[in-house]
Amino acid sequence: MKQYYYDLHTHSCLSPCADNDNTPGNLVGMGVLAGLQIMALTDHNTCRNCPSFFAAAAQHGIVPVAGMELTTAEDIHMVCLFETLEAAMAFGEEIDRRRIRIPNRTDIFGEQWVCDTTDTPCEQESDLLSNATTVSLEEGEALVARFGGVYYPAHIDREANGIIATLGMLPPTPHFTCVEFKDGGKIAEYRETYGLHDMAVVVDSDAHYLWDVQEKVNAISLDPADDSDQAVRTALIHRLKQGGSTL
Repeated sequence: MKQYYYDLHTHSCLSPCADNDNTPGNLVGMGVLAGLQIMALTDHNTCRNCPSFFAAAAQHGIVPVAGMELTTAEDIHMVCLFETLEAAMAFGEEIDRRRIRIPNRTDIFGEQWVCDTTDTPCEQESDLLSNATTVSLEEGEALVARFGGVYYPAHIDREANGIIATLGMLPPTPHFTCVEFKDGGKIAEYRETYGLHDMAVVVDSDAHYLWDVQEKVNAISLDPADDSDQAVRTALIHRLKQGGSTL
């Protein structure tokens, strides 16, 4: 087993609430400075900056994970992570068909920039990305599984778009194997109150600014088949699907 320092929830300049300096390459650069080994890009309801993220990670030795922060029909934020870039992009195309199209107000929500594989902002998404989709919480589980990914609630300790704040509890279904915290200091309290004892727990930055990327603090133990990025990603997704209280 080997420990990997991670941040599995970051936003690029494609997310309307994220800073324009959060190009995929800059995010990877911050991860290198922070001493991270695995990073996931999880923009709101899209994976379109993941190719640029993978290109940047290949240059800097970070294991990249393609993902998304899905907003369900109930307005709950869910982390969706995938073993391959191709699976994530296919999932992104499916979600794109399930978005509720509202023109983005850049003066209110901010710009939404797609970057090419040289990390250059080259196209603006015209419709707001962060609003709810038509995918329900229950439906999302099967949809992510169809593309081989893992699906779990984002920042359950936050009021805004957190599953517990929205529903008042963790529902019995879907059965989650993992949950995410923004503040690791709240894990013990939430385990006692909400019964998270059979779930893996990750702590992520939900970075919307470059300085939000978390330092070399939170680690996950993995046993990949080899040292390749793909083997590490596969081991990561398997571990998060496995559940259990110890990472």
